Amino acid sequence: MELDVIKLDGKTAGSVNLGEDIFGLEPRADILHRVVRWQRNKAQAGTHKVKTRSETSYSTRKIYRQKGTGGARHGDRNAPIFRKGGIYKGPTPRSHAHDLPKKFRKLGLKHALSTKAATGDLVVLDAATLAEAKTSVLARQVKNLGWKRVLILDGVKVDAKFARAARNIKGLDVLPSMGANVYDILKRDTLVITKAGLEALEARLQ
Repeated sequence: MELDVIKLDGKTAGSVNLGEDIFGLEPRADILHRVVRWQRNKAQAGTHKVKTRSETSYSTRKIYRQKGTGGARHGDRNAPIFRKGGIYKGPTPRSHAHDLPKKFRKLGLKHALSTKAATGDLVVLDAATLAEAKTSVLARQVKNLGWKRVLILDGVKVDAKFARAARNIKGLDVLPSMGANVYDILKRDTLVITKAGLEALEARLQ
């Protein structure tokens, strides 16, 4: 698959061949769903917590005698049956993460990249660099290119000046190649990969 390479000013800078084994797969929704679900579950905090009977602040004294009252038998006010008592079998802090094989995660990333290539939402950028860390300059270039919700994948490292200029632009995310993931790729309208990013991704996904 051959794709034109552009510069930030919109001019062309040659072309590049994309590997069919990474960008030419038939996208499968079931694979993408499993990988995204793995990502989101792993990111879930799992800090939900309720107080049990032993943690509520009522006295542990028996509220009235066992027999002779005509009412049901009760111990203390911390019982779940009472208002503001402890919660029975409520949520406790835990991890929502589950395992997913590395080969499957790698396959999911390939399918995400292939999805963007198939829909025409993949752009190859010559280099994500700026002479000065000016947000206004980068914002103007992004607007001229017609990018609204875009993810830019760079090489091993992101240019510091480019990252500083991009961090205050709404809808623009910049990640190094090792940060490429299925969820961030799919939630953006346009995926932009630099030539250095392509080399790093191909090395990672081989």
